[in-house]
Amino acid sequence: MNSLIVISDPADPLLAMLDELPAETDIAVGNTPEAFENIAPRAEAILNWDLSGRLLRQVFGMCPRVRWVHTRTAGLDKLLFPALIGSPAQLTNASGVFSHSLGEFALAAILYFAKDFRRMIRSQQAGAWAPFDVEMIAGRTLGIVGYGDIGCAVAAAARAMGMCVLAIKRHAPASLGGDALAHEVYGPERLLETIERSDYVVVAAPLTPETRGMIGQREFAAMKPGAVIVNVGRGPVIDEAAMLRALTEKRIKGAALDVFEREPLPTGHPFYKLENVLLSPHCADNTTDWEASAMRFFLAQFDRFRKGEPLLNVVDKKLGY
Repeated sequence: MNSLIVISDPADPLLAMLDELPAETDIAVGNTPEAFENIAPRAEAILNWDLSGRLLRQVFGMCPRVRWVHTRTAGLDKLLFPALIGSPAQLTNASGVFSHSLGEFALAAILYFAKDFRRMIRSQQAGAWAPFDVEMIAGRTLGIVGYGDIGCAVAAAARAMGMCVLAIKRHAPASLGGDALAHEVYGPERLLETIERSDYVVVAAPLTPETRGMIGQREFAAMKPGAVIVNVGRGPVIDEAAMLRALTEKRIKGAALDVFEREPLPTGHPFYKLENVLLSPHCADNTTDWEASAMRFFLAQFDRFRKGEPLLNVVDKKLGY
């Protein structure tokens, strides 16, 4: 019998999908530490279904036998803590579940600026017939910072549109060149060069000590005047103050942002008023079935776990992704 803790509001309707687990599975669901007092000494797995992650640290400390922790999110910056990092327990996430929707958002953002949809909407609302020139994205260069599952989904969408794709990843191939999706793949030491060459820059990197603030004043100064930056990774990967200056002074063309340093974005933030910014309230991957997809992935993972098969999306806890 496998014992499973599910950190969640017990009223969440998606929990009904847990009925698909084997009948002998020992499950406890709750959103307080007290809900797990009886099962904690024998619990082998924890599903962190709560988006905030606020209880995971405390509940993990109650479970001396836990061997696996799974979170329904892809981001891990709010979930890692010393006891979990130092433990032998495997940590897995939902990386890949949301990648295609984020790839679509990135492509939509690129087209938004290339075709100047804001100008079209403004003219339509004013009842004005005002033709203007638009840009092609075919032949343009896209730089992707963070070439994991999300970065690959962005690359696939851009490559299909005829864009030249450059990618930055922590562990780049030893030999220069590309792969099936990116024309060229480089290590972080080529970040500035990649940004200088790019017409569009998509940031899809996780938040770690290494990536915090990696797109800052120097990087914005290196961008083309017509460049657009798109962030679908984590807000603090970009120095928001440096980006705000570049946008306000129109040193770059624009930004499309799904993530921010502070969320929700505070009322009155300058981003709300900037014509060259497209804002998404961290919902670019909130498809109508995203939660069900995340639960289906967990159910498949649990089946692997109980059979002793290798888990998918095993996180390097020290690296943070």
